[in-house]
Amino acid sequence: MKERTPAGVIAALTAVLVLLAPHAGAQPATYPTKAIRLIVASGAGLDFVARQVAGPMSEAVGQTVVVDNRAGASGSIAAELAAQAAPDGYTVMFLSASLVVYGIVSKTRYDLYRDFAPVTQAAAAPYILTVYPGLPATTVKELIAYAKSVPTKLNYSSTGNASLAHLATELFRISTGIELVHVPYKGVGAALPDMLAGRIHMSFLSMGSVYSQVRVGKLKPIAIASATRAKIAPDLPTMIESGVPGYIVTQWHGMLAPRGTPQGVIERLYQEIAAAVKQLEVVKRLALDGTEGVASSPREFAAHLRNEREQWTKVVQLANIRAE
Repeated sequence: MKERTPAGVIAALTAVLVLLAPHAGAQPATYPTKAIRLIVASGAGLDFVARQVAGPMSEAVGQTVVVDNRAGASGSIAAELAAQAAPDGYTVMFLSASLVVYGIVSKTRYDLYRDFAPVTQAAAAPYILTVYPGLPATTVKELIAYAKSVPTKLNYSSTGNASLAHLATELFRISTGIELVHVPYKGVGAALPDMLAGRIHMSFLSMGSVYSQVRVGKLKPIAIASATRAKIAPDLPTMIESGVPGYIVTQWHGMLAPRGTPQGVIERLYQEIAAAVKQLEVVKRLALDGTEGVASSPREFAAHLRNEREQWTKVVQLANIRAE
C-alpha cells in the first residue's frame, strides 16, 4: 500500500508553486509584439514631445510607436477614446497639465484618476512670467508694488477662459493679493500681437511659447515658475526665489495607460520613456522648445497628478472660475 502524502506537505508545495508562478499583471514575456498607439491629447507642444519620445521607443522595443493626434475639448476627446481602449499596453495616451484643469472645470465621461494608470511624467516646460518692456517693473516685487499702485488697471492675457494660463495667473493674484483684469484669447498666437504692442501688460505662459520674443527683447522676463532655474535661462530667478512661496506651474507632458494595464507593461513603458528623454539628441531638441525631460516613476507621477488636482481645484474655487 502506497504511503499518502500528508496534507500539510501538499499545502506547502502548493504555496511554493503559487509563488513561483507568474503573478497577475506581470509583463507578457514578448511585449510588445505589435505597434503601440500613442494617442496625443492636444496641442503642438504635446505633439512635439510625444514625437521626440516615440522615435527612440520604436527603436528600443522593435515595434512602431504610432503618434495619433486627437485634438479637441482640451484633450478630452483623446482621453475618452483612450479610456475605452483595451488595457494591454498597445494603446496609451500622452497628456498635458491642461487636461487635468479641463477635468476640474468641465464634466467628462471619463475620470483621469479612476480610468487610467499613471506611467510617467516624461517632460515639462516651466511657465514664465513676462511683461511688456515698457512696464516699470523688472522683478516680481516691483511688479506686485506697481499692480497695487494701479489697482484694476493691470491686465493679463491667457490662452482662454479656464485654461492653465488663466489659472496660473489667478494663483499669482491670489498668492500676492493684487488685482488683475483677465483678457482671454484663443491661444498664444492670438494673444501675442496685443502682448507685443503693450495692450496686454503681463502673462504667464509656457517657456516655449514666448521665449523667442524674450530672446529678442520684445517681452521682458521677470521670473520662471519652476522649482529650480531653467537651463535655458539660468539667470532668471524662480517665482519662489522672487518671494512667492510654493509657486510652481509647468506645462508638463506625461503618459497614462488604461486602468488594468499589467504593471509589468507599465514599468516597461516607463523605462523606455525615461531612456528616451535622456538621449543627448532628444535633450537638445526638447531644449529648443524650453522643455526638459523629467521621467518620473509611475508612483511619483501618480502623486504629481494628485497634487495638480488639489492645487487647481482650490484656485478654481477661490477665483470662482467657470468653463464657458
